[in-house]
Amino acid sequence: MEGSIVLVLFGSFLGLLLIGAPITVALGVSSLFSYMYLGENPIKLVQIAFTSVGSFPLMALPAFILAGALMEAAGLSRRLINVAESMAGPFTGGISAATVMGCLFFGAISGSGPATTAAVGMLMIPAMIQRGYDKGFASAVTASSGSLGIVIPPSIPMVIFGIAALGLVPPPEAVAKHGEFASVSISKLFLAGFLPAFIIAISLLIANYVSCKKRGYTGSSEGWSLRNVFCEAWRSIWALMAPIVILGGIYSGFFTPTEAAIVAIFYTLIVGKFVYNELDAKALNRALETTTWLTGRVLLILFTATVFGRILVENQIPAIIAESMLSLTENIYLIWAMFIFFLLFVGMFMETLATILILAPVMLPVAYTVGIDPTHFGVVMVCALGIGFQTPPLGENLFIASGISKISIEEISVRALPFAAINVIAIFIIAFFPKLSLWLPSLFGY
Repeated sequence: MEGSIVLVLFGSFLGLLLIGAPITVALGVSSLFSYMYLGENPIKLVQIAFTSVGSFPLMALPAFILAGALMEAAGLSRRLINVAESMAGPFTGGISAATVMGCLFFGAISGSGPATTAAVGMLMIPAMIQRGYDKGFASAVTASSGSLGIVIPPSIPMVIFGIAALGLVPPPEAVAKHGEFASVSISKLFLAGFLPAFIIAISLLIANYVSCKKRGYTGSSEGWSLRNVFCEAWRSIWALMAPIVILGGIYSGFFTPTEAAIVAIFYTLIVGKFVYNELDAKALNRALETTTWLTGRVLLILFTATVFGRILVENQIPAIIAESMLSLTENIYLIWAMFIFFLLFVGMFMETLATILILAPVMLPVAYTVGIDPTHFGVVMVCALGIGFQTPPLGENLFIASGISKISIEEISVRALPFAAINVIAIFIIAFFPKLSLWLPSLFGY
């Protein structure tokens, strides 16, 4: 029975994708076919879908999307980039290094890879081209760095992973072998993503320095000045305070991630209107339109992918996959290698949030069986899928960077390969050394 339901579920899903159906339609229709094949009432699909979008943690999703859109409209993103450029500008490849740091700063507000690429790219790609940088290289740096938006907390994919992992219980044999597993929470995932985000950022800065040295891209002629950095930081103090207010409130326990997202919205409204005086009715309306479009798209994927995942779990498909993987090897490092390469491959073709919702129920049981902490697994999963934003054919960041620089995606993709390669190395380091992810959560008592 399991074999035939796998054939119906995945066969119809892949068939619909091949004929060009949107992933939401492919997930929903293949789930409906599976319920009909199993002889279950299709109304169950609607009930599961409705329940999936009614959870309290999910309220953080549209709120963080709106906060990121408002911060771009209110001028906070531009000021964060100014600070980054004052820190890195004079060094070899300084302005492209500032792009990496700008994406890190803005990612700590938006939680979205494409939003980070768009916000930073609109400012930095033209600036790099004006300084003599190759269009392809400028676009590749921005597209690659935009992936930091989903790794540095608050991260929308981490919110989705936290929701997907809530109902997954470790198998009894895994508990017997490795002891009790710590629970997954969105706050804990945010904490766990902090150090890995900086490791990936450092790897990007190394790749940027090597590439710029080779191409002869020097920094600005103004020289580095601590006074200039402090002056720029002081001028941008309200923008710099945004991630501190959001993340500080979460980690101190003052408010939950969902409440933090609401705080972020009100903080941005006040700063944008009364401090920077850049947030007018037109900009506010544009931010609301962006939020509505992105949230609707995410929620459609969420409820169809939740139904898809429920069919997998109810038919013991994750257990079958776990058993077949463990029949090959029980070496944790080889299991990690299989996980990472599989996620890199899937991330090239599938949207990140749908991938998490589909694969988390499948892969987490295997992770439990070999003793991998679920929070650590979630961080590595998000990091690996982040590379999909900068690799074709899906590569959302590539499309955004291409639209800004007006050059082909193929040209950007070639320039982005060194950044993707060093990111893969960084992800293996994060996977093989769990303390890099779990040290901060343990420090805060999680």
